[in-house]
Amino acid sequence: MNALGLVWANLGSRPVRTWLTLLSVTIAFVLFTLLRTVANWFDGDTLEGVSSARLVVSPKYSSADQLPIRLWDRIRGVDGVEAVTHQTWFGGVYQDPSNAFPKIAVAPRPHFQVFADNRIDPGVLERFASTRTGVVVSDDMLERFGWRIGDRIPIQADIWPMRDGGRLWEFDLVGSFSWSDKGQSLMLLNYGYFDAVRQFGEGSVGWYSVQVDDPKRTREVSRAIDEMFDNSANPTETVTEREYYRAFLSQIGDIGLLTTGILFAVFFTIALLAGVTMNQAFRERIAELAVLKTLGFADARVALVVLAESVGLCVAGALLGIFGTVAIEVPLNDVLVSTGIGVFDVSGELVAVGIALAALLGIAAGAGPAWTAHRLGIADALRRGN
Repeated sequence: MNALGLVWANLGSRPVRTWLTLLSVTIAFVLFTLLRTVANWFDGDTLEGVSSARLVVSPKYSSADQLPIRLWDRIRGVDGVEAVTHQTWFGGVYQDPSNAFPKIAVAPRPHFQVFADNRIDPGVLERFASTRTGVVVSDDMLERFGWRIGDRIPIQADIWPMRDGGRLWEFDLVGSFSWSDKGQSLMLLNYGYFDAVRQFGEGSVGWYSVQVDDPKRTREVSRAIDEMFDNSANPTETVTEREYYRAFLSQIGDIGLLTTGILFAVFFTIALLAGVTMNQAFRERIAELAVLKTLGFADARVALVVLAESVGLCVAGALLGIFGTVAIEVPLNDVLVSTGIGVFDVSGELVAVGIALAALLGIAAGAGPAWTAHRLGIADALRRGN
């Protein structure tokens, strides 16, 4: 019988124990795949559509503050600034709170000048700019909600009531655009209408987005903008777009540290479980190992069989966990899109790391029994086996 056959036969000798151990390892690697993918998504380096060549100018002390729109021309006059636009978070709910997606008030033409990676048909942009109540949405939203151009879109405000005290804003859908942040939904509304109708905050914006003429000058331009408003009533903090999103996501917590802590606890437990399982299986088969050595199996080969059982069990569980998670990507993304969260995407690198981690886990669990099997003498093994 070859070594692979021996491994298979040994694992099948106690099927209940084998399947329970396999299930434990599988669950551990489902958690590993889910948590590490989420952590990678929260990592600013993986955010799609985020550029280090664009700057975000926001209120220095609180993101809840607003900046005067009159700062627009002054920022545009800073040396190194190629284009400027502004954005204001609108919020609100469409039909149901579960229909979550960002809604932002913008100046149409400047917005798509700064965010040139968001492609929009010139005719659609023209309609957006000339329609006071107009909105444009990312392409995915047309299919998601079954909207058609010309539809009236009602949004129940949660932050911005209208001047008459009402909270039901109605917008006209004039077109769609291709957003660089794949898997996310976005609605843009005309700032002119929003500013004229809102109950408070007229003449202010949430933040400015700045396109720099040379990416190498981002630090220089950032300092120039902040120094210009440093002693004013509206001090600013200017960072690259990537740094801005990193800081925003860090408010949720150190996702990498949290997931690492959880996974360490999970794998420590699984390592103990696998180690106990392999030691128990080894003790039960001491006599069998003695017979193998009597039949001419070398010490190293017997040890390899014992180690292969542990590694095979852990790698099999990892494959089931990882590829089981990959299999639910599509339905999971359908749910995530409905909440406005980005794409859940298990990377090939993560798969490779998971398999390597499973192999190391198997080696750690099986190293002790394998070493004992290697040193085991035939007479001693027969005596202990009885």
